[in-house]
Amino acid sequence: MKNKLSGEFRFFMSMPRLMRLVLMTNMIYAFVLPVIDIFVGAYIMRSSDNPSMVAVYQLCVYTGIPLTFLINGFLLNRFNVSHLYSFGMLLSGVSMLFMMSLSIMSFTGVAIAGLIMGVSFGFFWANRDFLALDTTNDQNRNYYFGVETFFYTITFILVPAIVGWFIVSSARLGWFDGNIKAAYRIIAYAVIVLTILSSIVIHLGKFRNPKQKKFIHWKYDFLWYKFLVLAALKGSVQGYLVTAPAILVMRLVGDEGSLGTIQSISGILTAFLLYVLGRTAKPQHRLYIFAAGIVVFFIGALTNQILFSAIGVIVFVLAKVIFMPLHDIAYFPIQMRIIDVLSVKENRSEFAYIFNHEFGLYIGRFMGLVLFIYLAFYVSEEIALRYSLLIIATIQLLSIPLARNIIKHTNHTIDKVKNDNPELEAPKLEI
Repeated sequence: MKNKLSGEFRFFMSMPRLMRLVLMTNMIYAFVLPVIDIFVGAYIMRSSDNPSMVAVYQLCVYTGIPLTFLINGFLLNRFNVSHLYSFGMLLSGVSMLFMMSLSIMSFTGVAIAGLIMGVSFGFFWANRDFLALDTTNDQNRNYYFGVETFFYTITFILVPAIVGWFIVSSARLGWFDGNIKAAYRIIAYAVIVLTILSSIVIHLGKFRNPKQKKFIHWKYDFLWYKFLVLAALKGSVQGYLVTAPAILVMRLVGDEGSLGTIQSISGILTAFLLYVLGRTAKPQHRLYIFAAGIVVFFIGALTNQILFSAIGVIVFVLAKVIFMPLHDIAYFPIQMRIIDVLSVKENRSEFAYIFNHEFGLYIGRFMGLVLFIYLAFYVSEEIALRYSLLIIATIQLLSIPLARNIIKHTNHTIDKVKNDNPELEAPKLEI
């Protein structure tokens, strides 16, 4: 075992230094994301007992993200990408503290907190995506995202269990005079400490900014429009995965301790599966990984719809824990391969595609959350939680044939670019 671990560490150290620094930064920040994704929603539910308020919060988060992508594009002309990246991480803790300082949980206060968190995510994801694209190539991206999602999955096991235990224990054992909000504030302070550590790591390297300053374009290659449809499908499910699970657990299962425990049940096997996939899978295997994740998610949503009970919620959350990393480990390398070839073909900044991609995600997120809010307000909460998840999961099945067509179109475009420009030096287009 020791020799195996040493071998894996040597393999990690054989990767480019800048790629390792980005990975280490994301490994630290991985301990923050579960708190934001899971317990912010639970905090709003505990304080307001209103699922629609959780949905409004998420809608504001998702509104702030693309707007910040736009601002980030202009700021990249004046500030280094690593500075903007670390600023986004630090701002996530500020958003949590702001929400927990609200004396009354109102739609206005929740919306403002959501916008601040959206700005945080915007700076984080815009610069994280560019750094991941710029420090990797098609041959090591499976490994990069395998390691990254391995740590994300591990932290989604450990952090929910620890934080859930901490919150429940503070109430049961009378810590902080039984004030659960005080426990949440301590968690927010811990988030800030972790974001400071991750910011220090990213500043250990010298990263380049996008070469071209122009990043707003109105016309793209047809391949990119296909991928934007895939992005919208991905976005449509994201709003539910950070909203519905917390509400389902609080309604049908129990408290935050249950929430943390359920998130942890299937995560360990999934984490090691992801690492093995990232270490051994080739670019041609991405479609199979992508399809497997979507099928698992559909099965979980169908089970929740049929049972709509504590058992159904457990099955759904287990399916979610498996689906998210499997989907991402395939989706992001497909996206970056497309950006590799189109940035050469259209002679544009890579950030132009990263920026435009976010609006494809936003359209999907907006449509998914609006569906949830409409059903919760005008039909019933049960219908929103029971049937809309299955609707979203069914729509996701369309992603499989679309992704297959996109991969085929991408390979054809690479061949065409090489044939039309034999003198062009484009190392990232090499197979």
